[in-house]
Amino acid sequence: MEEIELYLEDAKEHMNKTLTHVGHELTKIRAGKANPSMLDGIQVSYYGNMTPLNQVSSLTTPDARTIFIKPWEKNIIQEIEKAIRDANLGLNPQNDGQQVIVNIPMLTEERRKQLVKQVGQECEHGRVSVRNIRKDTNEHLKKIKGASEDDIKDAEATVQKLTDEFISKIDALMKKKEAEIMTV
Repeated sequence: MEEIELYLEDAKEHMNKTLTHVGHELTKIRAGKANPSMLDGIQVSYYGNMTPLNQVSSLTTPDARTIFIKPWEKNIIQEIEKAIRDANLGLNPQNDGQQVIVNIPMLTEERRKQLVKQVGQECEHGRVSVRNIRKDTNEHLKKIKGASEDDIKDAEATVQKLTDEFISKIDALMKKKEAEIMTV
């Protein structure tokens, strides 16, 4: 039935979005190397508005341990420093009057374990989201008028296959990120 197909497509689309979101969240968790995406969630007060850091400055990584943040306007250097400190990323920014310099410290064993735990939590949120999509889709399938029991059972089996597929993709992302963090 056409309606069943629409629900299955919708479920797959939502699961894809969840996978993309988990991947994006994992890039924010640092693995010891400097990466501008570590600062993606940081907002800076710019003329009274909270603005993403990458919209008020350019971010570069000259080496594996440093991020340079060159603001478009020098008068927001202190705001950038404050925003990075307040983000609670364990980073201590400094400025040279022209730009903000963020040195990425080596990860301690304890910090690596905390980060692995954080990765696990993000991935668990993703798995829960995928399971919720399965639950919602199955509820919608049962409410379809005029669909045979066999059609609904087949559709539910397809939803379960999608669920298993996306949960294993999230698990693969998690294993990759954990390996990246634990590599000294």
